[in-house]
Amino acid sequence: MITVGEPPSSNGIEIDNQTQDQIDEAAVQSLVAHHLAALNIAADCELSISLVDEETMTDLHVRWMDEPGPTDVLSFPMDELTIPGPDEGAPSGVLGDIIVCPAFIRAQAAEKGRTIDEEVRFLITHGILHLVGLDHSEPDDEETMFALQDELLNDWIRSTQEAGTA
Repeated sequence: MITVGEPPSSNGIEIDNQTQDQIDEAAVQSLVAHHLAALNIAADCELSISLVDEETMTDLHVRWMDEPGPTDVLSFPMDELTIPGPDEGAPSGVLGDIIVCPAFIRAQAAEKGRTIDEEVRFLITHGILHLVGLDHSEPDDEETMFALQDELLNDWIRSTQEAGTA
């Protein structure tokens, strides 16, 4: 189980839903606060999450990743904050931006047996880990990142169920 410190206030977490999809923003706020606390990121850290349409995601994907078409999630780190070591203080600053495309993820959510909200939360978790410097380009890195991703999500689900907010 993850040891969660004091959760950051949601003041630095901005959610901009530019789509017609109804996303549980309170759950996203809770998820992000949980993850930042679990990763020992400072309470005053700033993070922006945008939900965009396929056209916007395609433009971002082509412009920033030089990849064709839309994708599910993009992460843009700002202050290059990283998960602190055991003897380091919690880093503070602007974590960055996470962009998710609900229209693009419908099929992959269905394939995985998840709702759109569940898939959005999965991708936001994935995006946060990219923002703190984790990657999955090498097999060892992928194993580490995906294990932490699963641990964070499962711990958040468990904590919301215990609190009766799931």
